[in-house]
Amino acid sequence: MEYKVIPFVASIDRNKNPSKQVAEQLESLIENYANQGWKYIRLESVTSQVKPDGGCFGFGQSLGYTTTRQIVVFEK
Repeated sequence: MEYKVIPFVASIDRNKNPSKQVAEQLESLIENYANQGWKYIRLESVTSQVKPDGGCFGFGQSLGYTTTRQIVVFEK
């Protein structure tokens, strides 16, 4: 079995229905990969910890933070 994992970030226009826009973009992504022979499995959230950067001698130091990304999982 083969798997493909694709990041998913929806672009939203504030003046339109946000939920509908997200659904349409996800549907389009799923259809695109289905046409290539991939079967949609699920949408997952992946949380990562970005380490702080100490900078040079403490100058330009940036704090660490947690980020969450959405990914779409397909199989063949």
